[in-house]
Amino acid sequence: MEKFALVSVYDKTGIGNLAKVLIGCGYKIISTGGTYDVLKKAGIEVIPIEEITGNPRDAFDGRMKTISFQIESGILYDRKNPDHVRQAQELKIPQIDIVVCNLYPFEQNPGIETIDVGGPTMIRAAAKNNENVLAVVDPEDYERLGKLMEMGQIGEKTRKELAAKAFYHLSFYDSQIGNYFSERNLPASRQEYPKELTLPMRKVNDLRYGENPHQAGALYVMPKTNSPISKLRKLWGRDLSGTNVGDIYSGLETVRQFSKAAACVIKHLSPCGIATGKDSRDALDLAVKADPVSAFGGVIVINQEMNLETAKIVAMFKEESEGNIDIVAVPSITDDALELLKNTRKSMGVYTFGEIPNTRTENWDLKYFAGALLLQDFDDNIEDSFKDWEIVTKLKPTKQQLEQMKFGIKAVKSVKSNSVIVIDKEIPMTRGIGSGQTSRVGATKISLEQAGNLAKGAILISDSFFPFDDSVRLAAKYGISAILQQGGSVNDKLSIEAADELGIAMVFSKRRSFRH
Repeated sequence: MEKFALVSVYDKTGIGNLAKVLIGCGYKIISTGGTYDVLKKAGIEVIPIEEITGNPRDAFDGRMKTISFQIESGILYDRKNPDHVRQAQELKIPQIDIVVCNLYPFEQNPGIETIDVGGPTMIRAAAKNNENVLAVVDPEDYERLGKLMEMGQIGEKTRKELAAKAFYHLSFYDSQIGNYFSERNLPASRQEYPKELTLPMRKVNDLRYGENPHQAGALYVMPKTNSPISKLRKLWGRDLSGTNVGDIYSGLETVRQFSKAAACVIKHLSPCGIATGKDSRDALDLAVKADPVSAFGGVIVINQEMNLETAKIVAMFKEESEGNIDIVAVPSITDDALELLKNTRKSMGVYTFGEIPNTRTENWDLKYFAGALLLQDFDDNIEDSFKDWEIVTKLKPTKQQLEQMKFGIKAVKSVKSNSVIVIDKEIPMTRGIGSGQTSRVGATKISLEQAGNLAKGAILISDSFFPFDDSVRLAAKYGISAILQQGGSVNDKLSIEAADELGIAMVFSKRRSFRH
């Protein structure tokens, strides 16, 4: 029987060269629409698909041009089954041994009319019958595939690799369509999460490594996301590791909360210094000074353009404290600032991520646990909870203390739980950060010890309630003047009584801010 290759692609990169190889290997080319026109223009002999199907090319706006008994049978019938072979001959079904097809990128123009039916059907049929048919969806495979075909070395491993890639291509495509419909019909309540879920993810680059040098890693993003992570652009220095990506994301989630200039120094997904200021230079200076020891080897993220004066803070940290910064990630950077950073540390990575959007394109915050996935709402809109705060002590916080608490609650929700932090009494900056502890008093102790003498008159912020009064009494020893905590413990009364006894103002936020 004659051998056929069906070629119908949106991405026409390299398709002419592949078609010539297929013809050289004895295949006749069947093609459709725009692909047919491209191949024909290149002087390649092509059979229009309507000659095989008998379907009018433009019927129903082309919706049926590939959907037919002849095409699907030609892809699906089992070449090893004598009865199938006999039926194919009797019914004049073409033996389609290769299907080259990739789909319209749905994210470019989502809508009912851009949902492909015929293409996915052909790809699915070819991938299912991979023992007999090659399913080719990625232009990057054309050259390798052509060489293997010319040498007659298409084996089972190659067939299965192509089939797996084909099914992933379909899943990626269909996931976008599912998200399109769910975005148009958002759940009425948080209980209405989808019963079944797939997520479209596209690899943007391989990483230097994952969390450790012995772990390979790659970064994937969702189509159409407005996440700044998807727009990371390397300007200088080291390539990103998985740890770097995590730190940049943590920094972004921290600084995006502030409308004024904000800076964050991140280590191991948790901030070691957070500050806001009158400009980015002021904010970064404070964030670095919050804990210069921990800032060594850290990642800097700010929410405004990095200019020369801001870059000088990084250079001063290197010169005066011998402190190295691994990664600088900013919305944008001036040319003179970039040149200064290049000369500050040769191996430092400098990245831009564009403007931080006020809203997210994603509906859910995702956390992956090797075979399981947690979907939850984003912990956003913290300012909406300020109206629920309750002053619970006899001593009332001052207006300035309340403003510092508003900064502090945004800062503490960016720190790994259990977290307790110390905020400067006047400046919107952290003075001590106790993060990732299994006991709240342990987190309190770390934050206070780090703040040292600067804890006197400062404010203590907890991401949850105090289960006992021990943290309150420890805070008093360091001179803390006010405390913001969630409240809601069975021992709230003990904490309030201790604060009253020790002359500390206490406010209940009534909102837990765990981050794991």
